[in-house]
Amino acid sequence: MTAAKQAARFDCVIFDCDGVLVDSEPIVHRVLNRVLNELGIDITLEESTKWFLGRAVRDELGNIEARLGKPLPRNFLSEWFVRRDAALIEELEAVPHIRQAVEAIKARGMPVCVASGADRVKVKLQLKHTDLIGLFTDDDAREHIFSATEVEHSKPAPDVYLLAARTMGVDPARCAVVEDSPTGATAGVAAGMTVFGYTARTDADVLRAAGVQVTFDDMRDLPELVA
Repeated sequence: MTAAKQAARFDCVIFDCDGVLVDSEPIVHRVLNRVLNELGIDITLEESTKWFLGRAVRDELGNIEARLGKPLPRNFLSEWFVRRDAALIEELEAVPHIRQAVEAIKARGMPVCVASGADRVKVKLQLKHTDLIGLFTDDDAREHIFSATEVEHSKPAPDVYLLAARTMGVDPARCAVVEDSPTGATAGVAAGMTVFGYTARTDADVLRAAGVQVTFDDMRDLPELVA
């Protein structure tokens, strides 16, 4: 065991994707708000962002129908994916300083992985588009990426975080989670992990109310916080 490994507070650092690795939230929520209004749901961007922050659209279909008052079009979800992905490809960028932060954490001997509440197609599209996917791919070309596609229940359930810990071979109690939404923070806390809340676009008090122990607003601070 290396000295860096002995000194580490955690055996693994698990990153959420949207809003933590990639700055996708403003893009996705703007497109989603437009889609909801086109359906006939009169909702502001602020309201729809609060509703869907950290939640997968596919998990909210029943609630969308309830608010709409009638069944959704049969192709609603597939059309949503097309419009969402097109906007992401056009506009998506990595979160500022995230590459340096992940590289610094890995250099300290702490393994890293991704655990997202989004579908796997979206997660990989975003990581490839921002050239971050290599940070979560090991020397044997195995991708340490986990998503809602592989679990029964998405966030705020802890399933994807527990899957990540199990696959990485670490105790959940020895995992640090980096989250930016109360939904994701709730999932990390429920998994028995220590959650660090990134507050560049989320109010720190909202994350603390969800169980976040440490908040920060600059990714350059993260390596020291988890070390």
